[in-house]
Amino acid sequence: MTPERAEIVGLQALAWLVAEEELLPVFLGASGADLAQLRASAGDPAVLASVLDFLLMDDSWVQSFAAEAGCRPEELRLARAVLPGAEEMNWT
Repeated sequence: MTPERAEIVGLQALAWLVAEEELLPVFLGASGADLAQLRASAGDPAVLASVLDFLLMDDSWVQSFAAEAGCRPEELRLARAVLPGAEEMNWT
């Protein structure tokens, strides 16, 4: 997956999340952001990565997004791997 495609998937995920009235407040609470901050930073790959991180926490969210976006659920994981912060942590 290219970085450009990963950002597109991230933007689609963000749009989906914003439309989810019950889930959006959960994301905002977990991220510490408010809606204005989210709008202002929507093009930031790190923010898109955080949206994908959040959605990837629950298979039902991944499935719902993928069905609506017309993509394979794996695309979220692939996009997340390309965006900033996906480097594997080394705990040693």
